[in-house]
This record gives sequence, C-alpha cells and structure tokens, in this order.
Amino acid sequence: MLPARRYPQLADTGLLIGRLALGIVFVAHGWQKLNDLGHSGVTKMFDGLGIPMPGAAAAFATWVELAGGVALIVGALLPLVGLLLAADMAGAFWYVHKDNGLFADKGGYELVLILGALALLLALTGAGRFSVDALLWGRRRDEDAPAREPVNA
Repeated sequence: MLPARRYPQLADTGLLIGRLALGIVFVAHGWQKLNDLGHSGVTKMFDGLGIPMPGAAAAFATWVELAGGVALIVGALLPLVGLLLAADMAGAFWYVHKDNGLFADKGGYELVLILGALALLLALTGAGRFSVDALLWGRRRDEDAPAREPVNA
C-alpha cells in the first residue's frame, strides 16, 4: 500500500506545500507587474510582444497571477483558479516563450511549462484538507468513502 493511501494526510500535506510554493511564485510575478511595471508598463510590454488586446491581457495576467497566487496559498476556489493560472501560462508560452526552446536562461518555456502544469494539477486534484475549500465545502474524496467489496462476475 502506498504511504499516501495509508496516511491520506501525507497527500494533503504535499498539496499544501505545492500550493504554498506555487502561490508565492505567482504572487511575486503578479506583484512585480502591478508594483514595478504598472498597468501601462505591462500593456506596453505586451503590445511589443504582439499579444492581442494588450491592455486586457495585462490586466488579466496581473490580477490572475496576484489574486490567483493568494488563492493558491489559502486553498480557495482551486478548480477555477488553477484553470485561470494555466490559461495565463499557456498565453505566456504561446506569445513569448515557445520559439526560444526549453531553457529559461535563453527565454525558453521551462518556467511557464511547470507553473502551468502545476496549476492544472491543482485544478484537477483540488486543494486538499488543509485549505479554505475544505473548510467551506468539505472533503469529497474516494478515501473518505466506506470501502466496498469487489463484485464477482
């Protein structure tokens, strides 16, 4: 038996650690856009990158990263937040990094790939028991259901 199945709190602890790490990174990037560059600076940068509707895209990226990062940290609305952050990273991949190869030191997509994949992972798995989502909506996981006997055909 896998340790996470025998001790389900291990999986929830892993989800908490992952949410905290990913949330901190997204908050930092959203804060950088908001505080260091400002909306006009991000809009100008996005326009120079050829991103459609740069003003709307700048607002989306800034606030999804900042508010989404906070939501990851506390574990709130994870299915929605994870999808929005994954979409944000898909846009960064498509418009900025895809032609630069894998490695970030060459402008590649390794960072946006892992950030987007982890956001999608959390959207699909949920926040775990150590989260606002668990407090508000309770846990609906298979391991909480009573064990069932296999049906013989």
